[in-house]
Amino acid sequence: MIQLPVGAGQSNSISADEAYECLDLCHYGAFLQEEWDLLQRMILLANEKLSVPITCKIRVFPDIDKTVKYAQMLEKAGCQLLTVHGRTKEQKGPLAGVASWEHIQAVRKAVNIPVFANGNIQCLSDVEECIRKTGVHGVMSAEGNLHNPALFEGRNPLVWEMAEEYLEIVQKYPCPLSYVRAHLFKLWHHTLQVYQQLREELAKVKTLEGIVDVNRELKLRCQEEIANQKEGEKPKEGLPFFHWICQPYIRPGPKERCKENGASGTEKGVRGKRTLEEEEDGNSELLSKNKQKKKLRNPNKSFDPSLKPKYAKCDQCGNPKGNKCVFNMCRGCCKKRAFKETADCPGHGLLFKTKYEKSLSWQHSQRGIQSPEMSQRGEAEVGEAVVLKEAGDSAV
Repeated sequence: MIQLPVGAGQSNSISADEAYECLDLCHYGAFLQEEWDLLQRMILLANEKLSVPITCKIRVFPDIDKTVKYAQMLEKAGCQLLTVHGRTKEQKGPLAGVASWEHIQAVRKAVNIPVFANGNIQCLSDVEECIRKTGVHGVMSAEGNLHNPALFEGRNPLVWEMAEEYLEIVQKYPCPLSYVRAHLFKLWHHTLQVYQQLREELAKVKTLEGIVDVNRELKLRCQEEIANQKEGEKPKEGLPFFHWICQPYIRPGPKERCKENGASGTEKGVRGKRTLEEEEDGNSELLSKNKQKKKLRNPNKSFDPSLKPKYAKCDQCGNPKGNKCVFNMCRGCCKKRAFKETADCPGHGLLFKTKYEKSLSWQHSQRGIQSPEMSQRGEAEVGEAVVLKEAGDSAV
């Protein structure tokens, strides 16, 4: 489930499919890629108002020619540096697959601005090969860099050494503990498959000092394993290096995930995992690992589906509505209606009626201290404001 904001201090749980639909409706990220006129206006406006160069990052379309026209449109609109992620917007999570460098190469040849590539970058040799094959000016990496922050140096350091360096930076420049935990789950991915207890400790720890202690324990265990290592021993699980060395994590595809779940087909594997999560009656043995961790952090937490808030939709567009909205709408639709009717919606913090009344009250208060001529002018201005407001209402 995914949490989406629906009002001041309120949230509702929705399914992944519903969230995907909401992202599409709300035009987030790659879901803008079909709105070419809107993108043109956005980039033109940014170029007009900002003094810094405008850069864009896009995902590709399945069709190379459409991707090229898309990139050319962005260049014409004013984009001055373009990063191309060689995957479609549907290629996410277990469906990510291999990024298409062929699309990136076609874009590079078709535009006159610098182009960066993104996708399939797990080590420095991938960077060099990508530049050679696509002709791009630079390369970006996401997950590869998270699992090995020394990727662009061409090194594969020890995981605890990278963690020590990162934690020193966090101590100097503090950030939410959830950010630190998320980074270390990536950095320690392979090692935490071996030391499951440390995974649980990292999930439960409440302070930065506690995370430093977990890193210290991880270091001791790895060093002990290295000391007891037999000559000629090779990494397990098909890894290129031993688990205590920073290295990429190759995300398994749907078929591989099904095999891990002991299922013969994609549907069956996914259903098996979902069934486990749905058979929740307070027994920790039936909870998924992720929910067991949440239960450890908060023993009073309940996973009873009947207690979860239901996904309520906006009466106008179907997006998540505000729980305290007086019109039962999402904020966008509520704002349009409140403006049109000169109404207030405290749930969304919209006070059109209150502000309009204050404006009129201020105008009346000024009349008493102005000359007769100024008072007449003030009345004319108020009348003009009312006419403009009515014209604005009819336009909406």
